Amino acid sequence: MIVLMRVAYREEPCRSALNRVTGMPFGWSLNPYMGCVHRCTFCYVRAFELRADRPADDRYGSSIRVKTNVAEVLHCELHRPSWGGEPIAIGAATDPYQPAEGRYRLTRACLEVLRDAAQDFSIITRGPLIVRDAELLAEAARRADVSVTFSVPTLDEDVWRTTEPGTSPPRQRLRALRVLVEHGVRASVGMAPLLPGLSDQPERLQEVVVAAREAGACAVWANVLYLKPGTREHFLRCLERDWPELLPEYERLYANRAYLSRGEATPARSEVRRLAQLHGIRDRRAPVARPPKQEQLSLLG
Repeated sequence: MIVLMRVAYREEPCRSALNRVTGMPFGWSLNPYMGCVHRCTFCYVRAFELRADRPADDRYGSSIRVKTNVAEVLHCELHRPSWGGEPIAIGAATDPYQPAEGRYRLTRACLEVLRDAAQDFSIITRGPLIVRDAELLAEAARRADVSVTFSVPTLDEDVWRTTEPGTSPPRQRLRALRVLVEHGVRASVGMAPLLPGLSDQPERLQEVVVAAREAGACAVWANVLYLKPGTREHFLRCLERDWPELLPEYERLYANRAYLSRGEATPARSEVRRLAQLHGIRDRRAPVARPPKQEQLSLLG
């Protein structure tokens, strides 16, 4: 069941653009917006919202903070003598290509700053709007290490519409991926989160991997749902509403823990790796947008 929600946009300047991150595979994040209209039932950001004493339930995504000066602040931070040039992840806490970007263009402004600074960065998104910036991303990739991941956990229409009510269709994301790859940008598919009993069956995994291969994905990876407080309560309420027959199994799988055990989580991830190898998922870009070796060396110096 999809419920339309009125969204309020708050235009506010920010004091800092870059955020130090711990416990993640990257050290710095950049989010031109805070809050997300995608309202994915499984969104892990709900857990952070709960800890910050902000709404993590159905109200999440009803208020979006627009960091009006984020590009200017980013420029200053990248030019500080103390900045070490570490890679930056864009979209770790909110999708940088949610609908607000069509109006405010803050993500694009930040990409221009990153390109001019020859700064390494990665993007994760569910937003096909990224094709607007294909040329800009290619320019940035010719100066630094740039990658894009499209989140496509499933192609099943019912599972997508129910668990990602504010997002664009998965096949639109794959078409956007194709455009970026054709521009030489390294673009991959992240099948995350896989939902036990809903999107982790072998035939559904294969459907995504085959479609990713056809779109030209440079890589495919997968991860299984985890449920921390804030996300857990909201997701299980939605599950009880939409697939009540699965609720007992989820309560068993996630009893007193946020992550599945290794034995329960490994099979789906291993199957995705096997399918990726079987279907020949690899970097097939032609042309390839990447810094020349001599430029890479000069940037490091």
